[in-house]
Amino acid sequence: MINARLRQMWPDAKGQSVLGLGYAVPYLGELRGEAARVIAAMPAEQGVLHWPADGPGQTTLVDELALPFEDLSMDRVILVHALEYSEQVRPLLREVWRVLAGSGRLIVIVPNRRGLWARFERTPFGSGLPYSRQQLSHTLRENMFTPVDTTRALFVPPLRSRMLLSVAGALETIGSRYFPMLGGVIIAEATKQIYAGSAASAKARMRGYVTMPNQTRREIHRKTHRIATGNKRSLL
Repeated sequence: MINARLRQMWPDAKGQSVLGLGYAVPYLGELRGEAARVIAAMPAEQGVLHWPADGPGQTTLVDELALPFEDLSMDRVILVHALEYSEQVRPLLREVWRVLAGSGRLIVIVPNRRGLWARFERTPFGSGLPYSRQQLSHTLRENMFTPVDTTRALFVPPLRSRMLLSVAGALETIGSRYFPMLGGVIIAEATKQIYAGSAASAKARMRGYVTMPNQTRREIHRKTHRIATGNKRSLL
């Protein structure tokens, strides 16, 4: 269900460099065939595993606050099981901002505070800090990202029922249309905020002076003289 939403947001990743941070390997498989480079970066606290099973490893163990990638080196970044577990959200997102290209795109997947999946500990999204849509949008904007699209997925209750799984597609369609607040996860796409400023011209930087009338000058001079004389007498 989540992969279907991802493909709607990113229908084409041909020739792109894609980074998955957290535990993103279930969502990177479909991108391997078209992206130029796919890397799964797993934070040290979570551990690392070999992926993919049918080829050379494309995973790496990283410090989420000091990613071992060059500036502007990634065209796409996916955060899954990362933001809700991070104890330092701002440094994490600043590192993502650093490695993301100027025209790059970020997708963040977090458990929905109002959904059922965040309330069951046995689910993958049952731990960590859940978010509401407003909270996630505010967090992204505070860290120099601009949300451009937000959707939800996992309207199927987190129950081990074959009957529910058999009608999962229908429940997903009905839930996204009529009960969007109840989705198990929030999926937000964002772009980088890049601020550019132009230097002020030499003429604009020059100070302006206003001519002071002679009478005003004499009054200021007399007041300054009286103050100075008074201070001198008090010292004596």
